[in-house]
Amino acid sequence: MRLIADLHIHSKYSRATSKDMNIPELARWAKLKGVGLLGTGDFTHPGWLQELKSYLRQVSKYTYEYNDVKFILTTEVSNIFYRNGKNYRVHNIIFMPDFSSVEKFNSLISNFGDLVSDGRPVVSLDCIDLVDLVYSVTEESIIIPAHAWTPHFSIFGSLSGFDSIEECFGKHYKYVYSIETGLSSDPKMNWRLSKLDNITLISNSDAHSPQNIAREANVFEIEDNCEDVYMEIVSIIKSKNRKKFLYTIEFFPEEGKYHYDGHRNCKVCCSPKETKRYKYLCPVCGKKLTIGVLNRVEQLADREEGFVPDNAIPYKNVIPLMEIIADALGSGKGTQKTFNEYLYIVTQVATEFDVLLYLSEEELRKKINPKIVEGILKVRNGEVDIFPGYDGEYGKISIRWADKEGSKNETSSQEQLMLF
Repeated sequence: MRLIADLHIHSKYSRATSKDMNIPELARWAKLKGVGLLGTGDFTHPGWLQELKSYLRQVSKYTYEYNDVKFILTTEVSNIFYRNGKNYRVHNIIFMPDFSSVEKFNSLISNFGDLVSDGRPVVSLDCIDLVDLVYSVTEESIIIPAHAWTPHFSIFGSLSGFDSIEECFGKHYKYVYSIETGLSSDPKMNWRLSKLDNITLISNSDAHSPQNIAREANVFEIEDNCEDVYMEIVSIIKSKNRKKFLYTIEFFPEEGKYHYDGHRNCKVCCSPKETKRYKYLCPVCGKKLTIGVLNRVEQLADREEGFVPDNAIPYKNVIPLMEIIADALGSGKGTQKTFNEYLYIVTQVATEFDVLLYLSEEELRKKINPKIVEGILKVRNGEVDIFPGYDGEYGKISIRWADKEGSKNETSSQEQLMLF
C-alpha cells in the first residue's frame, strides 16, 4: 500500500495559523489530496491535546484515525539556548507513540517554557538536554530537526545554527536519524554533505492552513496488514529503508522563502556569488544581507553539485494543483473560480496527488481542461521558470506555456465537458 504522509503541521493553537486547522478539516483536505497519514502537530498545547483525545480513535497500539485518515502524535518545539556564550535557536519535531507518553513529555517540558501561549512552544532547553528528556519518556519516540536550513530557527541556520549534527547534539548525535529538508532546500542540495549520507531526509508541509497540507510530503510503501503504522514509520526513518521509503514530494526549492540571499525591505535578491561581491551587505542600504539556504549549503558542502549518494532516497518536484489551475485559467490562486475548478477535479476525477503524479496523459485529458493538463505535464517535466525566494519572500514560479496568451480566457473543465 502506497502511503503519502505529512508529518509536520500545526493546529489552530499555533501563531499565524488558520482557525480551520482542526481535525475534521485536516481529514477532509487530506482525503482531497490523497494523503493517508498526518502528524497531529502541537500535542504540547493543552487545548489541542484535548481535541485530539476527543476526535481521534485508536486503531492500533500507537496509531489513531479520524474519517479514514490516520494520525500519529507529533509536535514541534523551539529550542532557544546559550552554549559557550552564543545564542542558538533550533526547531525540532518530536514524535510520541501514545497519549500517555505525550502527557509525561508535556509535564517535563513545561518546566522549560509556556505550553499555553503557542502550539509550538519556546523552551529554554539545549538540544542535548532535549534528547535526554525525550528518551526518558520512551525510546519509541524520535527527534527530527525541523526545516534544517532556515536562517533563523534551524540546526544549520546561517543566523543561529550549527555546522553539523554532531556539534548541535553532542554526545547524543547518534539519536538523530533524520532531518527535515524544509521548503527552501531539496534532497539534491543535502546530498552535497557527506555527513548526511546516513541521515534520512524527510519532507513535510509545516502547514498553517488545511489547503497547504502536503505541499511537501513523504511516500512510503506499507504492508496492507501492517500491525502499527507509527512503529513502521519510525522504523523506516531510523533505518533509512529505501525499499519502504519510496520518495519525497518536494517544492521546487527556489520557491521557498529563504532560498537565495537578500534584503526584503530593499527588494534585493542575490545569488551566493553576488552576495560575496557585495561583501554580504545590502547594496542599497548597507545592512547585512540575510544569508539563504543555497549559500549556507555552499558553506558546509564537501561535494560538488550533482553528486548522488548510493543510498539516496529519490524525490519528485511538484507545484500544488491550485497554483497550476490559477496559472492555466488566468485566475488568482485564492479566487472562487480556481477553487471551484480544484474541487471539481479532486472530487470528480481523482485526488490531487493522483492528478499531479500518477494519472496518464490520456486519463487526464478525458475530464480536465486541456490547458490545466498542459500545466500538469509541464510541471512533471520541470518546464517552469522561477524567481527565487529570499529573506522571507516566497519565490515566484511560472509554467512555460506553449501559448503565453492561452490562459487568459480559458473555460473550466466542467464547461469543456458540456461542449461535447
